[in-house]
Amino acid sequence: MSMSHLYGRREEEEEGVEIESFEVTDWDLANEFNPERRRFRQTKEQATYGIWADKDSDEDERPSFGGKSFLFKLTFAGGIQSGQGIGTWEKHTKGIGQKLLQKMGYQPGKGLGKNAQGIVNPIEAKVRKGKGAVGAYGNERTQQSLQDFPVVDSEEEEEKEFQKELGQWRKDPAGSAVKKKPKYSYRTADELRAKGKMVSRNMAASAGELAQVKVIDMTVREPKVYYSYSQIANKHSVPDETTPAMSTRDQKGSGFALPELEHNLQLLIDLTEQDILQSARRLQHEKDVVVSLSHESRALQSRLEAEQDAIQKMEAVLALVERFPSGETPPGEGPTLQECAQIFETLQTDYYEEYKMMGLADLAVAVVHPLLKEKLHSWEPLKDSAYCLEDIGQWRAILESRDLRSSGPDSNMDPYHRLLWEVWIPVMRMCVSGWQPRMVGPMVDCVTLWAPLLPQWILDHLLEQLILPRLQREVDNWNPLTDTVPIHSWIHPWLPLLQSRLEPLYPPIRSKLANALQRWHPSDASARLILQPWKNVFTAGAWEAFMVKNIIPKLALCLEELVINPHQQQMEPFHWVMDWEGMLSPSSLVSLFDKNFFPKWLQVLCSWLSNSPNYEEITKWYLGWKGLFSDILLTQPLIKEKFNEALDIMNRAVSSGMGGYMQPGARENIAYLTQTERRKDFQYEALQERRDAESVAQRGIGSGVPTNFKDLIQAKAEENNIVFMPIVAKRHEGKQLYTFGRIVIYIDRGVVFVQGEKTWVPTSLQSLIDMAK
Repeated sequence: MSMSHLYGRREEEEEGVEIESFEVTDWDLANEFNPERRRFRQTKEQATYGIWADKDSDEDERPSFGGKSFLFKLTFAGGIQSGQGIGTWEKHTKGIGQKLLQKMGYQPGKGLGKNAQGIVNPIEAKVRKGKGAVGAYGNERTQQSLQDFPVVDSEEEEEKEFQKELGQWRKDPAGSAVKKKPKYSYRTADELRAKGKMVSRNMAASAGELAQVKVIDMTVREPKVYYSYSQIANKHSVPDETTPAMSTRDQKGSGFALPELEHNLQLLIDLTEQDILQSARRLQHEKDVVVSLSHESRALQSRLEAEQDAIQKMEAVLALVERFPSGETPPGEGPTLQECAQIFETLQTDYYEEYKMMGLADLAVAVVHPLLKEKLHSWEPLKDSAYCLEDIGQWRAILESRDLRSSGPDSNMDPYHRLLWEVWIPVMRMCVSGWQPRMVGPMVDCVTLWAPLLPQWILDHLLEQLILPRLQREVDNWNPLTDTVPIHSWIHPWLPLLQSRLEPLYPPIRSKLANALQRWHPSDASARLILQPWKNVFTAGAWEAFMVKNIIPKLALCLEELVINPHQQQMEPFHWVMDWEGMLSPSSLVSLFDKNFFPKWLQVLCSWLSNSPNYEEITKWYLGWKGLFSDILLTQPLIKEKFNEALDIMNRAVSSGMGGYMQPGARENIAYLTQTERRKDFQYEALQERRDAESVAQRGIGSGVPTNFKDLIQAKAEENNIVFMPIVAKRHEGKQLYTFGRIVIYIDRGVVFVQGEKTWVPTSLQSLIDMAK
């Protein structure tokens, strides 16, 4: 018996069946008993696929796997055995398998299970045709499995899906002897054009340049020629359309194979497809051209209509412009000023764009100026200031531009401004040149009436260049000693119009008034009447300086000449001084009385008390003098202090019995008088403080703006965290003393005085803050 019979293995060649040889070769015997033999190292493919691994390492030559399980068939020396007689060998053994099955109810020849539903015969093996992978040759179920398990297996559906996907694989795994019927795909021209549009949108280059490109596909076993990139893009898009290439071995068995014809047919199909796509692109291009031309035609039509409309408007504007008078128009035959205004209004309302674009407002220089000059030629502004006012107002509404802001005579001047500058200003210049400034009423009325219609720069030119020089010349010629007309009567009416522009006139006026007051006596009340209108015109500092230099010395001399005689008192000098109370500041007037009146008044009181006085007469004399002072003066600390000093003198006199005989009840009367006067002072001070608080509240102290110098010091103290408060019952020369930090100060006429070593020194506010810090 040979080795193949010993091992039960042999190799037979049957029709359609390949049997693997398992015989023992000489090489096996030589190496079986050689411990140092060279071991064969398996490759990754051999370890994975076993005997089904390819001997060649090329991946492209490996048969594909379809995920199917399969049965490997072994053939023995006796050939393929049937299921009969399997298990009969058990009778020669000591096994108990059959006995156990019979004890559990098994009957030979029937199926296993309670209901005999199991299989009887062993699993049959089905011979696979070739060496392909599991599932490579179709369904491998046997007739026995179909009888025992009639349920439809899902493998059939998987087989269909596998065959569908197999069409895109690079190999042809079809190994079945049955030849499949080819599938055909039909596409209409519309589908081809739609697909061509999708492909053209995804390609980077234009379709016209890439349509005739010849491409050779070298990624498959047999190179294939394509005539456009779109064919490559569609190569795997429809699996059914592309049949896998048949292997050379399978093609040998084909009865009809003409590759040249197939190539030519495919070439004709491709060329036809390209012609269809090119025709579709040309058609789409022509449609796009039609749309573009239609759009352009509509745009041109709209533009043509707009231009025709513009031509019609220009003809209408030209017709209106031709109505204006020209240089050849005879005088008196052209349109009037009112008709020209109506034409301009029509141009602005109906043809505004053309009016602005062509600058028709400039026509007013040639059209309106001559007509307006002719109308204003005979105008006298001082007699009829409202003449032509409505006409100018109408032309202002027509010609003045809100966008163009002129600030002087230049080339870019507004048409309305040019009209006033070239027509109205020459008439006013001629009128002002012959005007007498002391005849102030008509000129002020004329300028006030025309001011709302004048641009600001033209009004400034009229006031500063024409009227103000005339006033300056007239002030230079004014003499307060000889002129009977007060100067304020023809200067002050210009205050609302000229305002601060009159400042240059004030120094010469004050100088001439000071010269006129050199020989003045307080008994002459005319000086007060001349100066009183200027009190609120001059600045506070200038007015105070003028009073201190020219008026206060005269009043001080008058008080020095006043003789205080309780028995025969002459009050005229005192009244002359009191008449200036409203003209002088309270501080100046208080200082005047403090130095020139109260010293000799208190001296007379002391002398009277030392000569057996009549205290009733002294009381009346005291109250009489006090009644001559106004409430404003009586609230001044220094005046109040002087009258309190007189009360103290009278109290000391009645307490010490000075003067010899004393009238009964004199002491009580003086004490009552003192108490009454001081109560009045206290009540008046409280009332005055309440009024001041209400006044500050009404002015809005929350605005943070100081109302006087004391408020300014208070604000600075708060900013620098410095304590500023009055010292109770402490005064210096009637002035309230304050603490500013650790420094003692008082305020007099807007000046801060700081207490030095021997005297009080004036200082600035910033220096005061620095010292306090």
